[in-house]
Amino acid sequence: MDRRSFLAACGIGAGGVLLPGFAGRAIAASQLVETIDIAVKKRLADAGMSAATGAGASYADVRVGRYLRQFVITREANVQNVVNTESVGVGVRVIADGAWGFSATNTMTPEAVAEAARLAVAIARANAVNQTQAVQLAPTPGVGEVSYRTPIRRNAMEVPIAEKVELLLGVNAAAQAAGANFVNSQLFLVNEQKYFASTDGSYIDQDVHRIWAPFTVTAVDMSTGKFRSREGLSAPMGLGYEYLDGNAADKLNGPGGIISYGMSYDMREDAEAAARQAREKLSAKSVEPGRYDLILDPNHLGLTIHESVGHPLELDRVLGYEANYAGTSFATLDKRRDRFQYGSEIVNLFADKTQVGSLGAVGYDDEGVATKRWPLVDQGVLVDYQCTRDQAHILGKTASDGCSYADSWSTVQFQRMPNVSLEPGRTPMTAANMISNVENGIYILGRGSFSIDQQRYNAQFGGTLFYEVKNGEITQPLEDVAYQMRTPEFWAACSAICDESDYRLFGSFFDGKGQPSQVSAVSHGSSTTRFDGINVINTARSLG
Repeated sequence: MDRRSFLAACGIGAGGVLLPGFAGRAIAASQLVETIDIAVKKRLADAGMSAATGAGASYADVRVGRYLRQFVITREANVQNVVNTESVGVGVRVIADGAWGFSATNTMTPEAVAEAARLAVAIARANAVNQTQAVQLAPTPGVGEVSYRTPIRRNAMEVPIAEKVELLLGVNAAAQAAGANFVNSQLFLVNEQKYFASTDGSYIDQDVHRIWAPFTVTAVDMSTGKFRSREGLSAPMGLGYEYLDGNAADKLNGPGGIISYGMSYDMREDAEAAARQAREKLSAKSVEPGRYDLILDPNHLGLTIHESVGHPLELDRVLGYEANYAGTSFATLDKRRDRFQYGSEIVNLFADKTQVGSLGAVGYDDEGVATKRWPLVDQGVLVDYQCTRDQAHILGKTASDGCSYADSWSTVQFQRMPNVSLEPGRTPMTAANMISNVENGIYILGRGSFSIDQQRYNAQFGGTLFYEVKNGEITQPLEDVAYQMRTPEFWAACSAICDESDYRLFGSFFDGKGQPSQVSAVSHGSSTTRFDGINVINTARSLG
């Protein structure tokens, strides 16, 4: 291939192919339950691998992807939009002359996939010209033909639109009856049908489902024009439509009558509570700045874990690969060698892509590596990071951690955060027990605005709901609360963790990373947790 042809082909790969993979095309709801025959996917994969090795690749993998999404969006008594999208195509990644190459196509024929594979080899050879060290892949034995399915009881894509609309409009009406002036609610549904094959001998078919039901209610004081909002306290989950069945046995009645949800969610009940709490916020006391003991609900703490543990322990960030876009990490490799104290002795943080119900749960990552659980921080000490096949040797590991992911068939897979979670406490303790021992504190639920530096060291976090705690009791709601932290000092201040009966998942559907940017879905589990002596500031704006 001459230079002009090579550049022209790369232009098509970077522009014309990426857009369909990101946006998808509109389809009828009935098409959301269709699948591609597995024999067709295997034939496409074999064509890509054969063409790649024939062109000189020492390794090749092929991902045949069908990515489905449905969005149902409402406001008060109106349906604002219903969108169904599909994106289908094939991505081929190769190693040639010791360098990576990647190409993709949305033409679903063996000939087109073979051509993409040959282009990927040409790109790898071009990359090798300026590469100083050959790619080193950790061994990953082929697993043959295997499959994985998210363990769902009801496929959300099969649920009629009318049933989903009835749910959302009922939620909106219930919130308004409870005192909300405005309310919007949505359903976001995702189905990733992913087929991975590699020259190592793996043919892996996976069917992954995720669901999210966010809402926002707003209450207005008509006499002053002041308004306050409260978002839902659920988490996006790796479950089917059964998540919305509101199973009363799967919720916790927490301090102050606040209901917390686990593997089942009563959206209407949460919306009614949100309307009442938004009204409470209209007259809530503005916080006095100072040092407080913080009691952090899992729906809040998940974001803090994401930013102060998940991201800084991504090995590519530690090595500086993300420095141009998302920053680096304070948790450099020497800290693992020197047994760096990341937190107090009760802090045990782990990565886990097998956790049922989590957003990151799959059987195999996008390099064909079987997923697992492993420790990151053990009794407060930093012990490990997150790595992929071509990073494992840097840590002296003989195998990948299974952290590779691509958000589309048209994007190349790279290191992404797995589910990162805090182990529950080992002593029986409820959130009410924890609060009863706090003299001067603040109980925080839900996510809010936040900021964190490029090394994930200095940060500030807000929230959704704040309650003053005095002498072991919740006394009143607060407003304008944010806490400041330095990551190791914050985790060193962790003094108590509720037991496993309080353990719940927080999640993010849209964790961005990389250039070009990709998004991934990831969960973070924890129980209610106490941190002592944390600096709290008042975020109210002065109009004077």
